Amino acid sequence: MERQVTIPQVERPQLLHVTVQETLKGYIESNGLRGGDPLPAEAILAQQLGVGRNSVREAIKALESLGILETRRGIGVFVKEFSFEPLLDNLAYGLQDSLRSVDELREIRSVLETGLIEKTIEMIGPEDLAELREVTKRMKARAERHESFAAEDQRFHQLLFRCQGNSMLSALIDIFWLAFNKASDFSNLQNPDPLSTWRDHHEIVEAIANRDVELAKSRLRDHYSGIRDVIGRSRKALNQEKSEEE
Repeated sequence: MERQVTIPQVERPQLLHVTVQETLKGYIESNGLRGGDPLPAEAILAQQLGVGRNSVREAIKALESLGILETRRGIGVFVKEFSFEPLLDNLAYGLQDSLRSVDELREIRSVLETGLIEKTIEMIGPEDLAELREVTKRMKARAERHESFAAEDQRFHQLLFRCQGNSMLSALIDIFWLAFNKASDFSNLQNPDPLSTWRDHHEIVEAIANRDVELAKSRLRDHYSGIRDVIGRSRKALNQEKSEEE
């Protein structure tokens, strides 16, 4: 049996399609719709809302860009499975060329990981420690060849907190890692001492293995200070090049 749809009509304010967006989001929430659930047909939505189909169409497009809805051609409009990708793309775009914002994001990562590493030390088991050591081993090999080890770095920070079994924390760690790397273009920055970066990771793992909370926190802070220095040197060199060209 088809679900009966009841949507409050839209009052005509400011930008109509913006209000339609909010009404559609309210409809999704109040009806407990999840990823893959369909919305009523466009014509029905327009009739229920008391607006034109163009306003509904614009609102749907806007919600698609936010990753809330998806249109399946010839089938209909559906609630989209939640993804952090639109948030990451918008965050990285907004941070472009903003050294202060990138540095603030680095600081958030540092505070988050330093604050939670004690719980990891309490919970981590031999399997995660072995995998962390394997990742740092691959980092060292790449560092010796002066290759980027961004994939290993991302995996390292995921593994640090995997043992806590906190899916929201894991998502946040990944969000901040991805946003920071997109915004700073860190993987492509010149690092004069990649082995020092590898060493930071190696010493973090060994401090965790020794159940030394204060040392682990200190090594994490040192690691993020090193990241700040790499970005600072790269930006300084870039500014110098621009000055010489002028």
